[in-house]
Amino acid sequence: KKLTHGQQRRIKANHDKKLHAKVDKKDKVQWQDDDLGTAQDGIVISRFGQHADVEGADGIVYRCNLRRSIRSLVCGDKVLWCLGKETMHSIRGIIEAVHERDTVLSRPDVYDGVKPIAANISQILIVSSLLPAFNSDIIDRYLVAAEQTGITPIIVLNKTDLLNELSQAEQDEIEQQLQIYRDIGYQVLHASSKTNAGIDGIKDQLNQHISIFVGQSGVGKSTLVNALMPNLGVVTKEVSLNSGS
Repeated sequence: KKLTHGQQRRIKANHDKKLHAKVDKKDKVQWQDDDLGTAQDGIVISRFGQHADVEGADGIVYRCNLRRSIRSLVCGDKVLWCLGKETMHSIRGIIEAVHERDTVLSRPDVYDGVKPIAANISQILIVSSLLPAFNSDIIDRYLVAAEQTGITPIIVLNKTDLLNELSQAEQDEIEQQLQIYRDIGYQVLHASSKTNAGIDGIKDQLNQHISIFVGQSGVGKSTLVNALMPNLGVVTKEVSLNSGS
């Protein structure tokens, strides 16, 4: 059953009230649930169902529930949340409201038309590789999306350890295409998760940014993230023969 316009207005009013409520550092904020602490800012780093992981100002990640009034929440959202006085079933707090987004990266959706997938992203790393075959068409589509949303795009050629397996003509063709991107102002980085070549350069590029890695299946996004942050242990898999041509 759809909400009436009046119900939607009341939900938005309550949402805005929580978002703009002033927090007195000396006095405890009187939340509806006495088991919650004072409101604080955080950033959503993952979302699943009615739960989300929020990184607090202390750098610690807290698993939180969502208020029913929150209609949309994605990775990168800046939120107002409260820490619970006790941990209940691994849940440590609750997200009260979502700050206005600076940027939104969306994709087409059958049911909603356009569905947001990430917010407040400052740069998008478009990962390509030599296996599956280098595909400039996919890079171009991501560049268009980045330009439309005002997010800085960076092209990353991954799996450079496989260059020697290509003919000189194939290597020259890829380099010519990458040079076109450089000539029109896009930054191009080279990396290898296997040899760690270029990893430090990507780490420097990620510093002080909220970034997202995109690219077709099999280009090595997960292995690249594991090389950058070994403690994450992101699951990876072998590239199938049908991943590219």
